[in-house]
Amino acid sequence: MSVMTDQRSPSLRPGGPADAPAVLRLLDDATAWLVARGRTGQWGTEPASTDPRRIGQADAWATGGGLWFAMLGDRPVGALVVGEATDYVPPATEPELYVNLLVTDRAHQGAGIGGRLLAHAAELARERGLGLLRVDCYAGDDGALVRWYERQGFTPTDPFTVERPGRDPWPGQVLVRRLP
Repeated sequence: MSVMTDQRSPSLRPGGPADAPAVLRLLDDATAWLVARGRTGQWGTEPASTDPRRIGQADAWATGGGLWFAMLGDRPVGALVVGEATDYVPPATEPELYVNLLVTDRAHQGAGIGGRLLAHAAELARERGLGLLRVDCYAGDDGALVRWYERQGFTPTDPFTVERPGRDPWPGQVLVRRLP
């Protein structure tokens, strides 16, 4: 693990099997932040760390080889998972790297942590000879998350909806970024 010397610029390190709790902490903190602002459509109201499906997902991410952390000192302040596209999005028409998760510590909002992790995802794609980076995100409420990805160099392509039995449908947006 690299240790950061400048508190404004996070270092990056790969994640591993012991890191599922750190992913869940970041998700729990982000969910609480969203709930406090009345934005419950994205991840609901309950902590990820109490949801067996999300716990299993975090375990899979931690053991899957695509987990990266942004670190301030020895504290994870952001997580990125890259790999294959999820089943609920339209398939790519060319080889790609897919961003499965991007979450940051809201205590460091505005510090560029999410952008730094997306830049790393682009580097990983280029290293693999891929010219396409895709991500999907919550497209509900006021569309602020979609606009944030656009500011990061992504272009919206395919809107989609995930049907959830007994709950409101989840509106999503696929975004792409072409890599030189």
